[in-house]
Amino acid sequence: MDTDILTQKVIGCAIEVHKQLGPGLLESSYEKCLMFELHQAGIVSESQVELPISYKGMHIDAGYRLDLLISHELVIELKSVDKLLPIHSAQLLTYMKLAKVNAGLLINFNTTKLINGIKRLNLNA
Repeated sequence: MDTDILTQKVIGCAIEVHKQLGPGLLESSYEKCLMFELHQAGIVSESQVELPISYKGMHIDAGYRLDLLISHELVIELKSVDKLLPIHSAQLLTYMKLAKVNAGLLINFNTTKLINGIKRLNLNA
């Protein structure tokens, strides 16, 4: 599936979760509900995907996990914070590089309008 179309579908699912739950819950609650919506939409997704670090030819398990990996094309990092900070974008970009995935979404559910809490990132931009 085209990454832009996939991204739009994922955002639609996230908006549905936010409409139902609103802001103020833990990230893990949004993650489980978003996984349900993605499954209902027929979107292949995995949660809490282990992300080892490759260092000088060694794979090191440092405990990093992708919140969501969508069709091996899109990394989703979920937040429930007062506001997104540059460190959140840096975290997602690093996860994208480690996972060798060019597209990512940073989604902050702790907003009154979810669209204000979504940031798209692309390694090729």
